[in-house]
Amino acid sequence: MRVLISGTSGLIGSALCRKLAHDGDETAALVRHSPQAGEVQWNPRHALDPQRLFDFDAIVHLAGKNIAGRWSQKFKQEVRESRVLGTRTLAVAAADSFRRCGNPRAFICASAVGYYGNRGDEVLTEASAPGEGFLPETCVAWEAAADPAREAGMRVAHLRIGVVLAKHGGALPPLLLPFRLGLGGRIGDGRQFWSWVELEDVAGAFAFALHNQSVSGPVNVVAPNSARVSEFVRALGDVLHRPTIVPLPAFAVRMLLGEMGETLLLSSVRVMPEKLQTSGYRFAHPGLQGALETLLA
Repeated sequence: MRVLISGTSGLIGSALCRKLAHDGDETAALVRHSPQAGEVQWNPRHALDPQRLFDFDAIVHLAGKNIAGRWSQKFKQEVRESRVLGTRTLAVAAADSFRRCGNPRAFICASAVGYYGNRGDEVLTEASAPGEGFLPETCVAWEAAADPAREAGMRVAHLRIGVVLAKHGGALPPLLLPFRLGLGGRIGDGRQFWSWVELEDVAGAFAFALHNQSVSGPVNVVAPNSARVSEFVRALGDVLHRPTIVPLPAFAVRMLLGEMGETLLLSSVRVMPEKLQTSGYRFAHPGLQGALETLLA
């Protein structure tokens, strides 16, 4: 396939480019700067010429502002707009291109398990309703922004990504220093679920969605075995051979990180990858202990 990808410089985008190249697919990057060979220029706030998309079989949209930061109203608006406006711009151009030449046929768009909000021990699948708050509302608008492509008859999938574990990015590196110093421990009461996924499986899930015509709509990209924070902490301590006896109380998370800390560290999201499993995707890293051992070897 010829695949046009936004966000290729990011953690997931670079991993996906490597995966697709290994599998024999051809990729091109959607960029804001002056394009070089193998790149297509765009501005998420301006209409994109549909003719630039004629030669591509699929689009993967990953670009968006990082949600790590102080969640002021201005910051949250920027996060939302970076996802909704860019998705709408691409969806409109892709829909026009598809109607005119039949390409691209698929629009694979990133989303997040933040769609579900704080749900305690509830088991969540792609059929579950959205939660309440900033992240669920953002994810709902983000996914709806792809409607022009869906209405044109393109295959559209929204890959709701969980807590990404990777050696050089994602959620893991910030935890390593305190844990290696023996200062790691339970976050909050430790009972909240983190729906994690190893980076190799994120790239694998996107590649799987690109090549499988049956995959459409919401797709949870999480490992089949989500873990309580207490279990995650214990597994990380075991792999690093360090004690995990220094807790980070909930009040400290709220004081230091505000709404972001409350949402990302203390909320409980127990998500199952039902659609990936029923469609036949095989996880490279289904278990947390094994994933951590691979990453930290």
